[in-house]
Parts: sequence; C-alpha cells; structure tokens
Amino acid sequence: MAERFDCHYCKESLFGRKYVLREENPYCVKCYENLYSNTCEECKMSIGCSSRDLSYKDRHWHDDCFHCFKCSRSLVDKPFSTKDDQLLCTECFSNEYSSKCHECKKNIMPGSKKMEHKGNSWHEPCFTCQRCQQPIGTKNFIHKDNSNYCVPCYEKQFAMQCIQCKKPITTGGVTYRDQPWHKDCFLCTGCKQQLSGQRFTSRDNFAYCLNCFCNLYAKKCASCTTPISGLGGSKYILFEERQWHNNCFNCKKCSISLVGRGFLMARDEIMCPECGKDV
Repeated sequence: MAERFDCHYCKESLFGRKYVLREENPYCVKCYENLYSNTCEECKMSIGCSSRDLSYKDRHWHDDCFHCFKCSRSLVDKPFSTKDDQLLCTECFSNEYSSKCHECKKNIMPGSKKMEHKGNSWHEPCFTCQRCQQPIGTKNFIHKDNSNYCVPCYEKQFAMQCIQCKKPITTGGVTYRDQPWHKDCFLCTGCKQQLSGQRFTSRDNFAYCLNCFCNLYAKKCASCTTPISGLGGSKYILFEERQWHNNCFNCKKCSISLVGRGFLMARDEIMCPECGKDV
C-alpha cells in the first residue's frame, strides 16, 4: 500500500497537487497562504505563493505595490528612501526633504557625502576655499563674511602679522603702540620674560617689566638704596637731587615720618627740627 502524502494542516492528500514545504512539513497552497502569507502594506491583500514577497523592516509588499508614494514609479530593484513610513524614490525624497547645496543650489542626494556648518550644507566638491578654490574636505577652515577659507589662505588675506617675528597672528595676540604682537613675542627688553598679563612700562619705545625698568633706570632711595619706580601712583620725596620713598623719609635719629613736615639736613642726613637742634 502506497504511503500517504497529506497536507500537514488539513490532512488532504497532496498527490498531484501543488504544495509548499515549511520546516520540512508539506502544506497545500490554500493552507499555507491562510497560515503564513504576509499582508501587503499597500493593498492589504495576502501575498500568495505565486507572487514575490518584497520586505523592508518587517513590512511586506506585492511586486506591483512596491512603488514610490509620490510619483508611483516602481521601486523594485531600485534605491529608495522612507519618510514617515512612506516609500520614496531617491529623486522624490531629494526634492521633498534633502538639503540644498549652499554653493550650487542643487539637491544633495541621499547617501552622498555632504559638509555642514552653521545650518548650511554643501556637496563635498562644492565646499571649497573662497581664495584658492581647493576643496577643504575635513581640514581646518575659518568662516568669514559668509565665505569659507582654508587656514593658509585666511592667514595670507586677513591675519595680522606679528611686528616681531612677521608671522600671522591667528588667535589671541597683544597690541602695543598700535602694533600687533604674538604673546610669545611680546617680551621684556631686559630679561626676555613675557609681558602679556603683567604690568610693564617703556623707555625709548622699548618695553620693560617693572623689575628691569627699575633696576636700569629708576633713581635709588637715599635711605634704603632700592629703586624708586614712581609707577602706579606710588609717591616719593625729591630734595636737592636726592630721592626717598615716602615711607623712608624719616628722621635719622627718632625715625618719625617727615612727610609733610619741616626737616633739617645734617651731614647729608635728614632730621626733625627737634632732633636737629642738638647737632
């Protein structure tokens, strides 16, 4: 007796009939479609065994239903995009949603490389230096007056040159006597330390830190012999080509301050009238 060959679900004989194998079990076409066929997203009909099932992200379509939502052209074996679960050919997607190149004003097609800066987009070949017209790509650039410049071109066209080293100043810098300097180039004429961020003064158009200026040019106090800078509003006493710090102008004998008071000179020493009367 011949072995039976029946549908795994309805048990009807499959001899002489079309059938589908699923997990090694045979099904008649009707049972298979009822049990396992997917529903088309477009027409909501079952996708039978005689039709090709096109799927994308767990969604399914008949061949004839797999088309662009806007222009209705078939998307079978063609590139496409989606927006709000709708299928769109690349042309319709680009016209509706793609950004436009800031340079050539054409659409930037999905999947193509683009450059973005401050809300604007460019095709990669259109993102060029305003001066040399070479593509900038991923290199550093500077945006100025609605144009983009590679760093070398920006420095040549816009950057100030340091009065000392003659090289461009791209960040920071110091202005002294209306001339630009790099911070690293603006140094004390005496000790060569950086003057940026600290107090300094000048003599004969040369800049000096306060220590060097005082050591080189300031008068010495007749009492303590240290320099009298006179800078920053500090006060000093001048008498017969001799100078004293305010807090050094004291009676040699009793040490009372003589600032704003009468005094006597005795053998190059200053004294208050009381102490000086005995000399």
